[in-house]
Amino acid sequence: MLSKRLIACLDVRDGKLAKSVRFVDTKDIGDPVEKARAYYEDGLDELVFYDITASSDRRSIMLDVVEAVAKEVFIPLSVGGGVRSVADATDLRLAGAEKINVNSAAVQRPALIAECAEAIGNQNVVLSMDIRRVPASQACPSGYEVVINGGRTPMEVDGLAWALEGERLGAGELVVNAIDADGTRDGYELQLTAMIAAAVRIPVIASGGAGKPEHLKEALTIGKADAALVASMVHYGDYSVSELKRYLHSEGVKMRMSW
Repeated sequence: MLSKRLIACLDVRDGKLAKSVRFVDTKDIGDPVEKARAYYEDGLDELVFYDITASSDRRSIMLDVVEAVAKEVFIPLSVGGGVRSVADATDLRLAGAEKINVNSAAVQRPALIAECAEAIGNQNVVLSMDIRRVPASQACPSGYEVVINGGRTPMEVDGLAWALEGERLGAGELVVNAIDADGTRDGYELQLTAMIAAAVRIPVIASGGAGKPEHLKEALTIGKADAALVASMVHYGDYSVSELKRYLHSEGVKMRMSW
């Protein structure tokens, strides 16, 4: 059995760490470089960095902040926000990112996934999907819809169908961002995560809603996720990375432990 991963998410706006609830009411809460260093030293498995306004502002990602974070951590660093081309992906790799997250631009032009996979390898391309619950329809039979531009633009694209298409095009991993659960600390969207994890053969990362250690265990067991992404519960100091990993280990979830 492969070890499960604990991943911390740094949502960055204007160079500062930010946090929202259901993708709105975004507030600045600190220094992303400082947080990255602290989480790495406490045993984090992987770090995800999102420039959350790059797509909506139609600008390139802030490479200087990526470079600053990359200098502080020696674990996989996955970066997304405003990636529209292989050139963008290459710039991020040169800035220190190991994995590249594509999201809005890939929904608008799916060939981007295949182009990046060919250029930098499937294992380094992550499809990040922002998904909300909707009434089941012909466009979204699963009852989940893909939304882009930081949750601002609904696409009438079915979440499950998009996950399968992303895998087919060459994504090596999926991040399932549940908008309805984001920032609520009420738990992950287990039905959504489990549905996608059962349908694809690539790793799935559960994202959105973590508020207590039990939520992580649920995502990694009931939700069938390969990794759990956390933000608020570590950013605000409610729990430490090492504390969460020790809890999961004690509950029988196989984790990469540093002791």
